Amino acid sequence: MNESLRDRILRRLDTLPDERGYQLLDYVEFLESKYADKTAQVPNLFQRFTEGVEDSLRAGRVSASTIAETMGLLNKAMGVLSGVAAAGKSVATDVMGAATRTATPAPPAPEPPPRYAPPPPPHGPPGSQPRSDEPRRSWPADAPPGFGE
Repeated sequence: MNESLRDRILRRLDTLPDERGYQLLDYVEFLESKYADKTAQVPNLFQRFTEGVEDSLRAGRVSASTIAETMGLLNKAMGVLSGVAAAGKSVATDVMGAATRTATPAPPAPEPPPRYAPPPPPHGPPGSQPRSDEPRRSWPADAPPGFGE
């Protein structure tokens, strides 16, 4: 249906009382079942619930004004529930983001320096080699007696 035609129908519907609106809804649903080229948009969970309540009230021959008041209250309640659902989704997203950030492994810590240094070079003049019959020591020459034995 083109937008101009839809707007024209909506302007005419605004002038009708609720009782005639329900008659018109029944007629539109009949026309849809007979002549629709495509299927109607599937309502969400909240819309299905409110439409089910509305249809039950209509089947029970409740007055149109009572149905209108009930539907107004249900729409307000559904608005609140939608807000709560959006807030819950936001909190869940925040929790998942925080969990993802803490689950990311930290970079590895740098390796600690070695606990001891390599032995110092042998004492003597530069370029001299220790004698082969002399044991090689890895402690300082001025070490106290008995050190390293």
